[in-house]
Amino acid sequence: MLDHSEDADFRTSFVREPASLKHFPALVLNADYRPLSYYPLSLWPWQEAIKAVFLDRVEILAEYDEVVRSQRAEFRIPSVVVLKDYVKPQKRVAFTRFNLFLRDEFCCQYCGSRGDLTFDHVLPRSRGGITSWENVVAACSPCNLKKANKLLRQAGMQLRKAPRQPTAEEMRNTGRRFPPNYLHDSWIDFLYWDAELDQ
Repeated sequence: MLDHSEDADFRTSFVREPASLKHFPALVLNADYRPLSYYPLSLWPWQEAIKAVFLDRVEILAEYDEVVRSQRAEFRIPSVVVLKDYVKPQKRVAFTRFNLFLRDEFCCQYCGSRGDLTFDHVLPRSRGGITSWENVVAACSPCNLKKANKLLRQAGMQLRKAPRQPTAEEMRNTGRRFPPNYLHDSWIDFLYWDAELDQ
């Protein structure tokens, strides 16, 4: 039997490696019917989803056409499940390379280009700059090379917006604008049901 902390870990640990989700992943929704996470999208392998159904932790909202069989029974594979118990979203956003790029919407904070991104210390480390949300931005390689270890005014460059630590809510909202490469049809309503409708 899982204790409470292990149970919470089970419910909020999502597969980050797409290779293990090739076959019939299940979208996991919190008890309020919103995805637990947009980045990574809260997905479980189908085996975890079926296990959670048997442990009475989730309800099935949608299913694939595919079935799996045991010696005694046949089950349709869940494509969307909702947790029976509400899990409080994390408030703190981890300072990771991916989250930094997501905060900056995957574009260079100097010229606005996308692709070939790295990151840049606004106040260079050689001048006492630290690695923090407030001093690191996404930058394309040409801008990074142009700025080098100069101050912005010395390089004749300026930021599109001042870097700061994002809130979890801001990251969720930004994440929704950058859906993953694979979205099953049955997930769409649950990913965007709370978005504002066009007038």
